[in-house]
Amino acid sequence: MAGSRRKSFSLRRRIFALAIALLVLAALVLIVFIRDYAERAADRAFDRLLAASALTIAGAVQVESDAVVVEIPFAAFAMFSGQDRVFYAVEDPDARTVTGYKDLAAQMPETVSAEPHFTDMVYRDETVRVVSVGRLISTPSDTGWVTIHVAETQNQREALSAEILSNAVLPVIALTLLAIGLVWFGISRMFAPLTELEHELRARSPDDLSAITVPVPAEVEHLVSALNAFMARLRNAMERVSGLVAEAAHEVRTPLASLRAQAEVAMDEQDPEALRRRVGRIHTGAVQASQLVSQLLMEATVSHRLENQENETTTLEAVIDEVRQRLDPEQARRLHIALSPEAAGAPLRGDRVALREMMRNVVDNALVYSPGQVDIGGQMAGEHVLIEVADRGPGIENTEKSMVLERFKRGRNSNGTAGSGLGLSIVSRVVAAHRGRLDLRDREGGGLVVAISLPLPRRGNPVLGLAAPLLLAGALLMPAGPTEAATATYPAPDGSQDRVLNIFGTTDTPLFDYFIEAFQRQRPDIGIIYEEWDSRPLYEGFLAGDLDTPPDLLISSASDLQLKLANDGHALSHDSPFLDALPDWAHWRNEVFGFTFEPAVIIYNPRQLTPAEVPRTHLTLAELLETQTERFRGKIATYDIALSGVGYLLAAQDQTISSTFWRLTNAFGRVNAQFSGSSPAILNGVADGSLALGYNVLGSYAFARQAEGADIEIVVPDDYVLVLTRSMLIPRNAPDAELARAFVDFALSPAGQAVAAGPTALGSVVPDGDGDWTSEAISARGRGVIQPIPLGPSLLVALDTLRRQRFLDTWQEIVSPKP
Repeated sequence: MAGSRRKSFSLRRRIFALAIALLVLAALVLIVFIRDYAERAADRAFDRLLAASALTIAGAVQVESDAVVVEIPFAAFAMFSGQDRVFYAVEDPDARTVTGYKDLAAQMPETVSAEPHFTDMVYRDETVRVVSVGRLISTPSDTGWVTIHVAETQNQREALSAEILSNAVLPVIALTLLAIGLVWFGISRMFAPLTELEHELRARSPDDLSAITVPVPAEVEHLVSALNAFMARLRNAMERVSGLVAEAAHEVRTPLASLRAQAEVAMDEQDPEALRRRVGRIHTGAVQASQLVSQLLMEATVSHRLENQENETTTLEAVIDEVRQRLDPEQARRLHIALSPEAAGAPLRGDRVALREMMRNVVDNALVYSPGQVDIGGQMAGEHVLIEVADRGPGIENTEKSMVLERFKRGRNSNGTAGSGLGLSIVSRVVAAHRGRLDLRDREGGGLVVAISLPLPRRGNPVLGLAAPLLLAGALLMPAGPTEAATATYPAPDGSQDRVLNIFGTTDTPLFDYFIEAFQRQRPDIGIIYEEWDSRPLYEGFLAGDLDTPPDLLISSASDLQLKLANDGHALSHDSPFLDALPDWAHWRNEVFGFTFEPAVIIYNPRQLTPAEVPRTHLTLAELLETQTERFRGKIATYDIALSGVGYLLAAQDQTISSTFWRLTNAFGRVNAQFSGSSPAILNGVADGSLALGYNVLGSYAFARQAEGADIEIVVPDDYVLVLTRSMLIPRNAPDAELARAFVDFALSPAGQAVAAGPTALGSVVPDGDGDWTSEAISARGRGVIQPIPLGPSLLVALDTLRRQRFLDTWQEIVSPKP
């Protein structure tokens, strides 16, 4: 049965696969490195902002009446990204919380250094990065360190890190793919000489064993050299085989012819004695022919084994012993073996069978040509083993000693002795193949000495392989009970009573009716209960847990209060499908969603002011009140910022944006301005003429009342226009968050925005909407710069307890009635 053929493989594909593996590994290591760099770069960038915020607050720390006070600067939080929750705490030297989050301060150690110190911690179920900065203060009684802690969640850090990573990974992937393509191209070019070599070999005739002369790369040159050597050996072997066949045919033909002739004669022989002699000669001829064929087969076997270089290690003693065992007892007794211990055990490296046949032929010749004892000796001669076989036969003439080493050559002294003339030629070939030496010399006293010197195996020095490792370089109040709320119930249009959505909001119920009606057209299976609140009582009641029913959705025009609720962990996240259409400033962390566009406007009674007197900027309003104080005494109204959340929000933003805010506030005080907790009260006063002018009234209410026929005119200021967005928030403990999410999606959808831009006049915050009260249409009513109040951490500054109280105290002092 033929041996199974080894499965072939593609060297090109193996190299390509290895190259891909290395390139992918390098790309992965590089991506890991880029990820680590991206994380460190994001940390450095955000840590600078965090430290700047803490240092800004530290710079605002003061000592008044032997007590630490701090008014949080607006810039302290305005620098944050807007999508992370922000927490802070300021502690005096006695570890008392001056302002901020007490539970944050309780978890952080005191800092006695002005250098920022950063740490990561889990706060309110989120991982935050905290910076702590010390501010050394001195009081009449003591000196100590005020500690400022500012903490920020890490969403934006992670987003920046991911952005850096993704921006870097794409080129890495592209370069890796390009490199793979170039590798494939290079491999194809590299193997082109092999293809040419293949074509050259395929084009050869079967008997063309000449050397390959096709130019090849140096890396393949050894292979081609080996092929050339192989073909040279094959050519030599074929030549030997051809010669052997020819010579064997010649040498065997004669004995076979003789045997045939003898047999033919014997067939006709009548004399028994003569017939016996004839049969004896036939037997002798058959023996000679058998020996010749045996020697020919053995030479072919030895030649084949020497060509294949089937090497193993044996000893001289083992070789001689194997030869002796193959002799008949009579011949074995004629051998006298004298080996030195060193020579007997000396290792011989080579083909065991060839060495055995070498020794057998020498011994056979000696036994055949010598009737007596045959001496076999062995001794060491440096790095060689010297073997001598001596007999007392006729010997070989000096002129014939080189000739008898050829095939089918015999000396003259061999006449009458059976033989093939192949024995010594086999010996010569085996000795040469083992890098040895063969000598034939005369023995003193007659006979022949066959001396064979074989080298010992070389002691190879250990080969030290040097492996070069591949290093690839490869990371964001005071407790009080809620005021009475107005409740409106809207049963499900289809009569269902299974699901009810509880909404608590600050939007006037008549205006919010439009949203509820439109929503229930889409979801007739939903009943709605709407409770109308003022913004601050709603905020405080929610925090205190004093609301009779847990709301599913909170809606308020005081977006700063909404944002603080979300920042403090009271909001659920919602990934609305309409979020992408919202302006960036109108949503925060997928937790607070603005859905209206409401400017703060000035309203006036046209019977109280002529068109020429109407103030169209904040400065001209202040100048009008300063110059006509008595005329407008008690006739001007704005929000009571201590009671109205939206009023406080607008005042705080005015103070941040306008350099004329405190001048205008002072003018309110001079005219004994009236203060109200809601827009409707101001609108009613201006409409009936008891008030001449209202300041910072929500434009949505003003536009709606004007559309209803109220006797008011509206001024959208020409210098700047504050715009707030009414915001929605899903409380974390909402009984039915799914319904709340459905209402949020509706309010942000084109259908909800159409309601805002329609009869409610609340304004659609999503650009490019349809209706009379889109953000674009409202902005076109004035020439002032639109200043949206963005939903972000900066809104928290004005809500800081100390800052708010100081702001209210200053406001109250300025606007208090003047004689």
